[in-house]
Order: sequence, then structure tokens, then C-alpha cells
Amino acid sequence: MNKPIGTENSVEQQAGLDVGRRNLLKLTGASVAALGAMSILNTPFAKAQDMSNGASNFYTSDQVNLEKVSFRSQYQLNVTGNLFTPRNLAQNAAIPAIVVGHPMGAVKEQSANLYATKMAEQGFVAMSIDLPFWGESEGQPRNAVSPDFYAEAFSAAVDFLGTRPFVDRERIGGIGVCGSGSFIISAAKIDPRLKAIATVSMYDMGAANRNALNHSLSVEQRKQIIAAAAEQRYVEFEGGEIAVAGGTDLELTADTHPIQREFYDFYRTPRGEFTPAGASDQRTTKPTVTSNVKFMNFYPFNDIETISPRPMLFITGDQAHSREFSEDAYKRAAEPKEFVWVPGAGHVDLYDRVDLIPFDKLSSFFNQHLSA
Repeated sequence: MNKPIGTENSVEQQAGLDVGRRNLLKLTGASVAALGAMSILNTPFAKAQDMSNGASNFYTSDQVNLEKVSFRSQYQLNVTGNLFTPRNLAQNAAIPAIVVGHPMGAVKEQSANLYATKMAEQGFVAMSIDLPFWGESEGQPRNAVSPDFYAEAFSAAVDFLGTRPFVDRERIGGIGVCGSGSFIISAAKIDPRLKAIATVSMYDMGAANRNALNHSLSVEQRKQIIAAAAEQRYVEFEGGEIAVAGGTDLELTADTHPIQREFYDFYRTPRGEFTPAGASDQRTTKPTVTSNVKFMNFYPFNDIETISPRPMLFITGDQAHSREFSEDAYKRAAEPKEFVWVPGAGHVDLYDRVDLIPFDKLSSFFNQHLSA
């Protein structure tokens, strides 16, 4: 098995920043937000839009109904979701439900809607959500990182789903894509109402920020990131502009890292690009500098074994740089657990490539473990 590659130099320099912040941005390219897999463009400056393998992020279905919903978390923030129900849902039904979380730094329209729609086609009630501070959900400043608020959003989604008359509250599960895989695990450890958990292309956002991929970030580099973020707090406390960093590049250059190229292909082209109403242009995937260091204290896999005997399913591509996180979680988790390799798939491939995503496996997993 090839070693996952690091991404230490993948973040675009931002004009006007001092040396310390430039260093911060370079370092956080290795550790911040969701980084992608190995889909190299044919030419270094081409605008990618690889629609192969059935890429269909904005998939819709005439077999399901869609309703926009909003509900309060325990932190009294409105969480916004898209609720997908089978079109033939009986009025007196009480069926299983699934909450779906989007990749870190994305919004529900990016991958989560697709998964929710496909699961609703299979007879589940399914709801994609915007995590707090992102998309249509509340939270200021925008793009802030708060693992606790993120995990709470999944429990708040269970609150909502479990009080719908057509949902059996004893049969609620969840899917976390990319960073949401670690957030839903964090939630499930203290919320036994989540009866079955599946992760896809999971990122452990704590380990990714502390260590970067393949442990390529040194402790000294980590300390530089933390120190620069702390200094930025003074700037913002005194009214300065909120700084964002990391995430997906806005432009490709000859030096753009292959991982960034795959993310660009999804987040910065019509294949998956989506800017929420009222948001600054192209700010998806870019968290605030001062909040992103909170991931350093995030350890979602600690005590993961306590989720047992509730089942867990880990899905990742065999070409995904992020596979180390799914492998680690699977190793630590207790039975019952399953691991599924998707042959030929990279990290971002499992965001939207319907010819690669094992929806049949997801359906059978939840049918088995959310049965009446």
C-alpha cells in the first residue's frame, strides 16, 4: 500500500499578510479542512471538471420529496437541513431515518444532499444538514471551527427526526462524509440514539490538524500554527479583518499540489461548486484562522470502542490519501464493525461519483441495523 502523501505546500499565499501569517497559511495547507485525493489534471493551468464515473453532485430524484427544515440545537442556534422523504411514504408510517453530514468546510449541497437523496430512494427518511457556522445554519463568525457545536448538530438532527410522526425514533442512523465522519463519531459516543454509523472518506479532523497526512507536520510546525493563530486573535479583537486559511485553492498554478487539484475539480468548478446565499464568494472550505486551532484539541477516536454494540461502517477509496483515518478508526472500534474499500476511488471521488459510491452497501447496512 502506498503511503498517503503530505500537503505541506498546498496553500496559496495571501497578499498583504505578514511573514507570520504567510507561514501559518503554508502550514495549515497540511492540516486544515478537507484535503483531497490523487486526481491529477492533464495540464497544470486547466480548469478541471472531471465528470467521469457518474459524477452527479446535484442529483435530484422524482422518487423523493424535498422539504427545507430548521431546528434548534442545545446551543440555541438554528440548524438548517434538507429533509428527503420517499414519495410513497404512508401517512401512518414510522420508518427509519438517516442524518447526513457534509465534508468539512462544505455545505449540505455538496455531497450530503446526494447521499440523502439516494438513501431516500431506498426507503429511508434522510436529512442533510449544514453544520453550524456554514451554509444556511446559524453561527458567527462564518466559517468558524467548533467540533463540539458540529457534533451537537447531529444530536439536534436526531431530536428533530425523532419527533417526526413518520420516523421511528428507535431507528435513526447517520452518515458522515469526510470531516463529518469524525463529527458524527464524536456525537455517537455520547448519543446512543444514533443506532448505526457509517463514514465515507473520513477525515479525523483532530489528527489531520495536529499531525497532517502521514504525520508529516512536526510539533514545531504545529506550534507555529498555534502561535500565529493566537497573534491573529489580537488583530480581530481590535476590529481587524477575520482571516481565513487552508481549504481549497481558488486558482491553479504550475505548483498546485495534486491533492489540491482534485479538490479544485469539485469545489471550484460546476461539478460541485456552491456558494450559499449571502456568503462571500468562494469561501467554502476555508475556516477562520483563529478557530481552526480548536481542532488541535479534538480527539474523536478516543473511546470509539464505547459506541459498540452499535454497528459502524467505514468506507474509503483504496487510492484515497485520507484512508489512514478510516483505517485508524476501524482498528480502534469494537465489534460489530465493517470496512469497505472502493477499488480505484480517491478521497473526493466518494463525494459525488455515483458509479463508485457503494450505495447498495449503505442501504443494506442500514436496512440490517435499523430493522424493526
